[in-house]
Amino acid sequence: METPKTTEFAHIGKSVIIKGELSGSEDLYVDGQVEGTIQLQGNSLIIGDSGHVRANVNAKGVVVQGKLEGDIQATERAELKKSAVAVGDIITQRVSIEEGAYFKGKIEVQRESGRSSTSAASAGSGSQGKPAGN
Repeated sequence: METPKTTEFAHIGKSVIIKGELSGSEDLYVDGQVEGTIQLQGNSLIIGDSGHVRANVNAKGVVVQGKLEGDIQATERAELKKSAVAVGDIITQRVSIEEGAYFKGKIEVQRESGRSSTSAASAGSGSQGKPAGN
């Protein structure tokens, strides 16, 4: 997934705090705080290094670099970068977790047809700061 410098993204700055339901029809980059729900069907969400999201997320693609407390439902791909701290469940077709990322929750990988497969993974019941690998 591209960074905001090369692709057009709506941007929520570091000093912005949003509470409630956030929805849109364009890609979104969050550096600030969002609490509630995020609905971006057909579009992507990137949570930047200083972003803190306490919301359930529904989007085409989700990249977490900062903090996320909530469930992710990504129709295509979910990605946790090494700086990510994510607590919640992930439902997606493809998932990537970099070494050093913290993840606590379960992962359900769906088949391309949208039907859920029987493979689900549970990870990270450990303490804060325990890195989760691939």
